[in-house]
Amino acid sequence: MGGSATDYLAAERTVLAWIRTGIALMGLGFVLARFGLFLQEFHHPQPDFQVKSYSISLWIGIALILMGVSVCLLSTFRHLRMLKQLEAGESLYARSPRLLIAIAAGLVVLGLVMAGYLIFANPSAMVHASMREENPMATSAENGIVRITSNHSVDETVTKLQAILQAKGVKLFVVVDHSGEAAGAGLKMPNTKLLIFGNPKAGTPLMLAAPSVALDLPLKILVAEDGAGKTWISYNSTAYLQSRHALPAAMLPNIAVIEALAAKAAE
Repeated sequence: MGGSATDYLAAERTVLAWIRTGIALMGLGFVLARFGLFLQEFHHPQPDFQVKSYSISLWIGIALILMGVSVCLLSTFRHLRMLKQLEAGESLYARSPRLLIAIAAGLVVLGLVMAGYLIFANPSAMVHASMREENPMATSAENGIVRITSNHSVDETVTKLQAILQAKGVKLFVVVDHSGEAAGAGLKMPNTKLLIFGNPKAGTPLMLAAPSVALDLPLKILVAEDGAGKTWISYNSTAYLQSRHALPAAMLPNIAVIEALAAKAAE
């Protein structure tokens, strides 16, 4: 005598639950497989970040993906076998939960391996690097330089900045082509250009209040390409200039415009 409708529906819910588990394992595996690439990105702007190998995250990710595929396949075969048992009127309670035990054991092993990997990969440096990556306008506490990435090439970014400055009536004094000068001297250098610009109406009151600020005026924006081909926009932060020259807070808008200029050029 075959099983009841309730038995068949329960079996169907069980196999669907196993399939969801398999999909979750495959998704987690894909994320972990790409984890090494994230570490590579963190390592690039942070030379003191010491990690010997990133390949273990790839193998852990692959193992989880294969485990997810196996769960889907084995749960399907198990479901088909249960249907035959239900049709034959056999009991389903005599079988041990081998699939569940195998998955749990595999996840425990992979979890221990991943925990060890994170420990030996210098987690404090990883946290520091991730904080820098999450803040695209990170400022060095030592030199006050703000660096943001641009969505354009160096030349395109420089052209955008020139157009923005012209539209705002800000005088562009000069564009220093450092890489071009290097090429003229027979040297190779990634595309690097420095824009020097300002407005006497904004700069003069600053120099009257703090003459030393003339060392950092006119304002400057550096647009440079790194070794990976990514374009970076760099400039002195407003807070750094205020602290360095003891500028009155009321005059900060005179130099804070550089932040908006850089952000607009990076879009």
